[in-house]
Parts: sequence; C-alpha cells; structure tokens
Amino acid sequence: MKPQEAARRRQKNGFLHRAGEFFLDPRNLYILGFLLILALSLVEASRGRHRNFMIFAESTELFWQQTAPYGANWPPAGMRLDYYLYGPLFNVLFTPFAYLPGVLGPAAWNLFNFTLWFAAIFTLPRFTREEKCKSFLYTFLILACTQLSFQYNVTVGSIFLLAYTLLERDRGFWAVLLIMLSGFTKIYGILQLGLLVCYPRFWRNMSYAVLIGAVLWALPAVGTTPDGLPGWYGDWFDALCSHKDTREWKNIFYLRPLHLHAVQLWVQLGVLAALAAALFARWRQWRSDYFRIGALACLTGYAILFSNSSESHTYVISLIGYTMWYWTMRRGGELRLLDRVLYWAVFAVVVVMPVDVLCPPAVMNFFYGWQLNLWLLVGLWLRLVWTTFVRIPPAFVLR
Repeated sequence: MKPQEAARRRQKNGFLHRAGEFFLDPRNLYILGFLLILALSLVEASRGRHRNFMIFAESTELFWQQTAPYGANWPPAGMRLDYYLYGPLFNVLFTPFAYLPGVLGPAAWNLFNFTLWFAAIFTLPRFTREEKCKSFLYTFLILACTQLSFQYNVTVGSIFLLAYTLLERDRGFWAVLLIMLSGFTKIYGILQLGLLVCYPRFWRNMSYAVLIGAVLWALPAVGTTPDGLPGWYGDWFDALCSHKDTREWKNIFYLRPLHLHAVQLWVQLGVLAALAAALFARWRQWRSDYFRIGALACLTGYAILFSNSSESHTYVISLIGYTMWYWTMRRGGELRLLDRVLYWAVFAVVVVMPVDVLCPPAVMNFFYGWQLNLWLLVGLWLRLVWTTFVRIPPAFVLR
C-alpha cells in the first residue's frame, strides 16, 4: 500500500472514530435533537401546520367551557379538524400548553415530549450507554416525523419505558401512576398493568391502581359536574369505537390477504387472552430480566399492531420495545441471522423510507403498496413472542 493511500485511510478511520464517539455521547444527542425539534416545531407552527396541536388546544378550550369535545360538539363551529380521541383527563393535563401564546405552545409541547423520550431511554436499567445511544438513534427519525405532526404518541411510548424502569426499581406507586395516566388519556398504556404480576408486591401495586384510577377518573370533574362526567366517558368510548371504521389503518386488521377487519374485536380479545395465558404459563420466568423485557416489547407491539386505528407515527411506541429486546438478545449471544435481518429491515422500511429527503416517495409507495412495512413488523413481533413465551433462548431460561 502506498504511503499516501495509507495516510488517507488512517485519516478516514480517525474521522469515523471521532464521529462514532460524538454520536455515542448522550449530551451531544440531546443537544442536537433538542435544536432540531425546536427548529422543526417553530417552522411548522409558523406555517399553521401544527394540526394535531390545534386539535388538542381546541378540545381543551371546549373542556373548560364545560362542553365534551366529542360527537356533535366536535369539531368546533368553523373548524376543519380531525377526530379527537383522547380522554377527558388529557385536557386537564394539556392545559398549560393550550394557553401559551403563538408558536410557544406547539414548540413547548414538542420539546416536552422529546425530553421525556430522551429521559425514558437514558434512565433504563441494565442497558449500557452505547446501547441506549444506539436505541435513541434507531428511533430518532420516526420520532422526528411523529413530532413533525405534534403527536401524543411520544409521551405514550415514554410512559411505557418509564413505568418499566420504576417497576424494576420497586417504585410501584409512581409506576402505576404513570400507567394510569397513560390509560386515562389514550388507553394503550393501561395494558401494562398486566405486567405487574412479574414484580413483587403485586397486591400493593394493584391497590395503587384502584386508588389512583378513582382519583384520575374523577379529576376531569373540574370541567363539568360530577353527574355529567360519566356521559363524557361514554362519548369518548363511542368516539374510539366509531373512529376505526372511518378509513383503512396501518395495523394487522387491514393486512392483505388476511382481511381481519370483520372480526377485529374477536382477534383483539383472542390474542390478548393468548398472551395472558402465555404470561402465566411462564410464571417461573417472571424473575428473569430478559423475560420482563421481552414481555414489555410484546405488549408494546400488541398495542400498535392490534389497535383500532394505528398510523405510521404510532410505530414509535413499539419500535423502542423492539430495540430493548434486540440488545438483550445480542448481549446474551442468542441473536440469530433472522433477528438481525428483521430488525434492520424494519429500520430501513419503517423508519427511513417515510422520510422524503432520504427516500423518493415513489420507492416508499411501491414497498408500502405491498404492505412490506406491516409484514416486517408482524414478523418481528411474532419472533419476539416466540423467544419470550414459546421457546426462550437457553441463555435466559430460569429453572
């Protein structure tokens, strides 16, 4: 090798090493992400493209006018807004953002969500700094796309992780509080209560759930009368049930050629019952770190793939669970070629392809026309279920 070529190679390797070190520093990732989300939020809000934030803000204003933001009351007169599908508690919690002036509200909302996501990942127990950084980078593009739409999904995904971390540290009260906050705002999170069986002091934690649930259920009465509150919850339930029939969603029920939409409720209940049965059948594994991570990942995948109305942006909730499973399998030496292929194929198709500046829309539409994104997500989720509940890798089996 010529000296000039060797020098160029050393220079290139040195640059790659420095770049790797830079992106494996949590502080650098937070600062870069914060600035990017801030810029995107300000640009989109100044153009009036913060549609979801406007939905949240308008529904909150109706709430404080003692009007349920559902059914005939939604959307407000003269407003062309999409459906509002969140619980009455959401309006109470969203109030500080709704009344900030101008673009401050949308920017503060997105930065709050970004910071919560960052904290949820980097406080995870038993994962190395490198694994956390790579998990953050794996999800960052879909996170940015989700925040470009000012979605609430980032908070829901963060709560899944934060509640898991708190349970691992025996902070049952705070974990249950987060789970109930998630459940009373967007339903998904309430499923995490099922994982309480894997932790000590189950009955104490369930008592917390009952008491906290009663308080959170009654809290929205500040915007209505106690007698009117049950009607608000009924309207919310009706909105959730009717919304699923408004268009084709990106979940397993619209996967060709299965066409499971006609039996959607039975599939949801049947799969959930099967997961619950598998959880109890593996009761000896509840003490296993791997099993609890796998169970959480399976749960986040179920919440999205089997929900009433999943969109591409909601995938961020399940993807972070998949990364936790991936790194745990890798550390245990149990990662197979199939696992690597599925994991990185999901990254390419689900995370990268929807970004216009990285992938021509024609290419994305071709792959999405074949529903490759859904097939890959289903394949990865089934692999998760298999390695968690059916055939646990030898390195993680507890006798």
